[in-house]
Amino acid sequence: MTDPKPPKHLPSSAASAEPVRQSPARRLARFYETFTPAALPGLDQLYAPDARFKDPFNEVAGTAAIRRIFAHMFATTEAPRFEVTDCIEQGEQAMLGWAFHFALRGRPLVVRGVTHLRFDADGRVVLHRDYWDAAEELYEKLPLIGAPLRWLRRRMSAE
Repeated sequence: MTDPKPPKHLPSSAASAEPVRQSPARRLARFYETFTPAALPGLDQLYAPDARFKDPFNEVAGTAAIRRIFAHMFATTEAPRFEVTDCIEQGEQAMLGWAFHFALRGRPLVVRGVTHLRFDADGRVVLHRDYWDAAEELYEKLPLIGAPLRWLRRRMSAE
């Protein structure tokens, strides 16, 4: 008789009684994939008190300011959710590829980007930098300003 294999989503060492410790990047990815407004206080356990956050619209420091950004996201978008598509880790830093699914006025949208993360010795985020193209991923999809931006993109293209 052979031992049963562990579930596919767990490393083979998970079959032992010893719990497997997730890397800080994978723990953060899991948090964002299940993120809800009720989970906002959990950011304090994942981010250092003086963590810096930057995206195309915001640049803040401190967990209270970071919480405000995500509270605003929940208040201004419909059904927001993150899907982490890639996780590349190297030492105290990581890159997460992601798709942000949400709706505005009933219209479903997806924004794709990457996040550069740096962690402290305790595995908490000290730097969270989101990279995504606001023009391509958001503005071009909006009714009034989308058409001129798409025209400009075609005009500037070498194709």
